[in-house]
Amino acid sequence: MSFLRVLVNLFHFNRTNWKAVTLCVITALVFWFFNALNKDYSTNLKFPVNFNYDKARFIPVDPLPDAVFMNVSGNGWDLLRKSLGMNLPYMNINLERPTEVKKIVGSTLPALLAGQLGSLQINHVVTDTLYLSVDQRTSKKVMLAINEENLSFAEGFERLSPIVVLPDSVEIEGPQSLLELLTDTLRLEVDEEEVDGDYRKKVPIFTDNDLLVPMLAEAEVLFEVVEWEEMSTYLTLEVENSPTAVRLNLVKDTVACQLRVPKREMENFNGQLGEHRAVLDLTGLRRGDQKLLPKVEGLPPYVRVVRIDSVAIRLY
Repeated sequence: MSFLRVLVNLFHFNRTNWKAVTLCVITALVFWFFNALNKDYSTNLKFPVNFNYDKARFIPVDPLPDAVFMNVSGNGWDLLRKSLGMNLPYMNINLERPTEVKKIVGSTLPALLAGQLGSLQINHVVTDTLYLSVDQRTSKKVMLAINEENLSFAEGFERLSPIVVLPDSVEIEGPQSLLELLTDTLRLEVDEEEVDGDYRKKVPIFTDNDLLVPMLAEAEVLFEVVEWEEMSTYLTLEVENSPTAVRLNLVKDTVACQLRVPKREMENFNGQLGEHRAVLDLTGLRRGDQKLLPKVEGLPPYVRVVRIDSVAIRLY
């Protein structure tokens, strides 16, 4: 019984004894951990990679690898710090001819990275292959235009003048292979609805690829917008270049025409109606029955032809 009592007392702790024993165990573990870190170990670590090349002359087409995994040996303290990202050196790889290097096999990296790890030793490279895609940096001049798909006008309003983009061209810089695929015209996005007046705005210049960088941030787009009215009228029909050796049967000598005129010019235009004519050019026309569309001449530049009747003729 006395022996059992001794065992019970040995494993029976009061609160004071429990704290003392816990402190002793923690101290022993810390001592063991610190002592263990003084030894050498091997582990896999991720090292950042930096590629050295002439960045003014060359540009990556795809993102370059940013890290390489290597199995290294070294002091436990050193390995612990680097595994936590402390004092982790960049692995510098020199590219003398970057456009010619498409990949770097992992087994060749120890020779390239020797001496860059300080006290650590490279056992082997875990990363199998580093793939590279670097191209010549160059530029290309393209014309500027706008994409009219998202441009709409208020009812009764339409564009009168041609669309002007200032400047009319821009230099694009980027990888040569991507620039060769770029079209000669870059279309700017103009997103406007219910336009009812003259348009003049700055529009950003951008491409679909972030690697293709315009040398200008924006361009100015301008055009004239007017309110239109439609009118119907009859124009005198005149025939030109009629074959002299054949007889012409012309069904009518006037032609119905529908025109679109800026509202502000309507009064002035009505006073000029007698100056306009519909011309039927018979150059190269074959014999027989045919229908032709006359061409309206003498219209001011601000007038649009919406519709004109065709003319039936017969050449005998």
